[in-house]
Amino acid sequence: MSDARGSRQDGDRGDRGAPPGGGGRVDRPVLTVRSLMADEGLGIELSLIAGAAGLDRPIMNTRIQKSGLALVGHFHGIVPTRVQILGQTELSFLHKLSREDRLLSLRGFFELGLCCVILTQGDQPFETNSSGIGFFPVPELAQCAEESGTPLLISAVRSSVTITALHALLDDRLAPRIRLHGVLVDVFGVGLLLMGSSAIGKSECALDLVMRGHRLVADDAVECDYRPPGMVFGAPAELLRYHLEVRGLGILNVKDLFGVTSIRERKRIDVVVKLVEWSKDTEYDRLGLDERYHTILGVKIRELVIPVRPGRDMASILEVAARNELLKNAGFHAAREFFGNVEGELLGERTPEESSVPPPVRFAEEGTQRSAAPPGPPRPPRPGHDRDAPSPPSSAFRQPPDRGRPPPDRPGSGFVATESSVSLPRPRRRG
Repeated sequence: MSDARGSRQDGDRGDRGAPPGGGGRVDRPVLTVRSLMADEGLGIELSLIAGAAGLDRPIMNTRIQKSGLALVGHFHGIVPTRVQILGQTELSFLHKLSREDRLLSLRGFFELGLCCVILTQGDQPFETNSSGIGFFPVPELAQCAEESGTPLLISAVRSSVTITALHALLDDRLAPRIRLHGVLVDVFGVGLLLMGSSAIGKSECALDLVMRGHRLVADDAVECDYRPPGMVFGAPAELLRYHLEVRGLGILNVKDLFGVTSIRERKRIDVVVKLVEWSKDTEYDRLGLDERYHTILGVKIRELVIPVRPGRDMASILEVAARNELLKNAGFHAAREFFGNVEGELLGERTPEESSVPPPVRFAEEGTQRSAAPPGPPRPPRPGHDRDAPSPPSSAFRQPPDRGRPPPDRPGSGFVATESSVSLPRPRRRG
C-alpha cells in the first residue's frame, strides 16, 4: 500500500534510536517512484519516458547520486535505492560515444537495479556547439530503461533545482519516525516533552501552561521525526490533534477553548522533562551540575528529572526550566558559575586588588644576614640633606625600639649596623 506520503516499514535502523525501557517503535518510511511523481510537495514536474514496470520500486535514501563514473563502468559506491541524476554533462558524454559503446555503458548502469533515473533538462532541444544537450540524441537511454524495467523520468529544470527539490521532499517523507507517550508543549519557544507514568499529571501541567499563554503541540501521543543535522521534531497524531485529556473533565479541544494562539502544529524537542513520584528515599539533583540526556532517534536531548508532590506549582517550575534552558543556550550556566564562586572562596583565591593592606615585613633571625628590601624609585633629595646619607624609615614601617639590645655605638656589643636593612642616622652632638 502506497500513497503520496509513502508507506512505512520496520527498518534495520529501528532499534538504534529507541529510548531505554521500550518507549516506542522506530519506523523507517518508504517512498515509491509512483508516489514521488504524484506528490504535490515536490514543486517540480516529473514525466515518465520509459520503465513503467518499475514505478513501484522503493526509494529508501534521502540523498541522491550524480555519478558520471558509472557511465564508464565504475560502479563502486552506487546505491540502488538512491535517486540517480543524469545532467547535461553526462548526456553530452553519452552523445559523443558510438552506439555500441553507449549500449554497453548504459546496460551495465541500468542492470544495477536502480530505483529510478532522472534526466534534467532532458526535453531541451539538442545544440551541437553548446553544453545543453537534449534527450533525443541519446535514444539508447529509453531502450535500456525499458529492458531493465527501471523508471526513466525527465525534469525540465536544471540539475541544481531538481536536486534541491528532491532533498527537501525526501528529508520529510523518509525521515525516521517514532511515536512516544507524552505531552509536548512550547514554553517561551522551548519545546518541553513531558514524560512519565500514566496519571502523574502531564496533561494537567500542559493545561496550566496553556492558561498561562503557552502552546500545546501534542497530548498523549507524540509523533517524533528526525531531521538533519541532529534535530528531533514532534507533532500530534492526526486523530488527537488540538485535543487534551484531563481526568474528571474528559476530552477538551484546546483550539476551540483558548483560540488558535494556544496550539502549534509542530515543534522541535529541546528538553525532555521526566516527571516522577516524590520519594524521601530518592536523592534528586539539587545543584544542577550533572547533565542528563535522553536519546530519541539517535539524538541526545537534555533531560530533567522533576519530582511531583502535592502543593508544588509544576507550571511555574516548567516555566523556569524553559527560561534556564534559554540561558544555557546563550552561554550562562548559573549552577556552574555559583559553584565556581564557592570553590574560589574556599580555596582563598583573591586578587591583589581585593586587599589594600600590604603584607607585614618579616626580618631574619639574629646572626643571619637580612635580605634588603627591593629598591624603589629614587626620591629627590630634600634641601639641606645629605644625598648619600641614609634616609630615616617611614612611619608606616618604623621598627619599635629594642630595649634589650645595646646601642650600636657601644663597643663590644657585637651589633653591626649592616645587620639591619634599616639604618638610623647618627645623632649630632650639640655645642
